[in-house]
Amino acid sequence: MGDGHAPGPSGREDVLGADWESHRPAVFGVAYRLLGSVADAEDVTQDVWLRAAGAGMRDVGDPRAWLVTVAARRSYDVLKSARFRRETYVGPWLPEPLLTGPDASEPVLVDESVGSAMLLIMEELSPPERVAFVLHDVFGLEFGRIAEVLDVSVPGARQLASRARRRVAKARQSMPQAPKAERERVLAVFRAAYEAGDLAGLVRLLHPDAVYVTDGGGKAAAARKPIHGGERVAAVMVRVGSQWRPDRIDLVEVGGELALVFRREGRVYSVDTLQITDGLITAYRRVINPDKLSHV
Repeated sequence: MGDGHAPGPSGREDVLGADWESHRPAVFGVAYRLLGSVADAEDVTQDVWLRAAGAGMRDVGDPRAWLVTVAARRSYDVLKSARFRRETYVGPWLPEPLLTGPDASEPVLVDESVGSAMLLIMEELSPPERVAFVLHDVFGLEFGRIAEVLDVSVPGARQLASRARRRVAKARQSMPQAPKAERERVLAVFRAAYEAGDLAGLVRLLHPDAVYVTDGGGKAAAARKPIHGGERVAAVMVRVGSQWRPDRIDLVEVGGELALVFRREGRVYSVDTLQITDGLITAYRRVINPDKLSHV
């Protein structure tokens, strides 16, 4: 898809003008939140561009709502088929990391709904619930449009969003978001302990009930099941760190929150996101599936 823009030397100027550039982040954003995949979101964004270019936008009263609705409808189709892909996925599935800092390759409306923890919560929703929640609670679309996307009544769309909202709120209670300063401190200390192979230091940073999840997708060596317990997780990290020593460990913004990128020999080896509560790491999620790292 190249730089994510549609082909043609004057497509933007002749068809959508500045509207496409101003609304493209929302198109990509709704697709990424629904699918948890940068590659799939890019494909949806391209599809929406082609649909918009073919339909023309001069008579559309609310271009943003129209584009987001088209993106949601296409994403909903992909999301339903993606359920089968998830069931056949090798090992744990984690969202594809999305760079959201100043050097991000994909601009997106950044809030906690693109964080790995939130995307995993939404992964537990049914496809209709997820669409209703994202379109209404994140993008503010009216229920009439949501009902059209889901092919349900307006009261049905409202009920789906309400049910999803309750489930999301309940799940979020168990994983409060750490302040930015606390994340920076914990990640800096963790990076130093990891690089030093400091087992005791890692144990001190990990909650006794911490969980370690690795997503290799069957294409990279990774644990097929989550590892539980702070001491066990620390021991695994020290062992992995001694076997595979990165050249660099960078602190970057992924999904709107500070994360770690491990690099070796000029390529990204893993992108790691952490759940931090009261100064301790409660969940450590590592994506090493090369297919999910090609855009980082």
